Amino acid sequence: MSGVDSALLNNSTSGTTAAANSAASSDRMNDLTTSDFIKMMVAELQNQDPMDPMSNTEMLSQISQMRQITSNDKLSAGIDSLMQGEALTTASSLIGKTVTGVDSLGEKITGKVDKVTIESGGIAKLHVGNSIIDITSITTISGV
Repeated sequence: MSGVDSALLNNSTSGTTAAANSAASSDRMNDLTTSDFIKMMVAELQNQDPMDPMSNTEMLSQISQMRQITSNDKLSAGIDSLMQGEALTTASSLIGKTVTGVDSLGEKITGKVDKVTIESGGIAKLHVGNSIIDITSITTISGV
């Protein structure tokens, strides 16, 4: 077996192994980045059949898909940032107001909101005295 045949066999085998691992964990597909997509495209180009290469149309289609993925990533990041800002704005408007809600231990808490924090994932937390209430757990809001 020549060096080229061996390299193609190794790449084919590792590609098959990667595909099997990917199938075993469908969540991994959601974690693919633009960089991962480019690596797969380069590997595809390097290992294509020289007698039947990828057409220009297929190449342009894949480049278009890369651009779309990049655009979607940027849009998603922008929406996440916007949602976090909205959560902070909404929660900060409750500072100084009296709220009733349920804390993480399931206890009913009533009191004045002293401060607001945003946790990972953009979840707004209201600090009422020594208690912390998730903004989604608020049942009543009253003025000062």
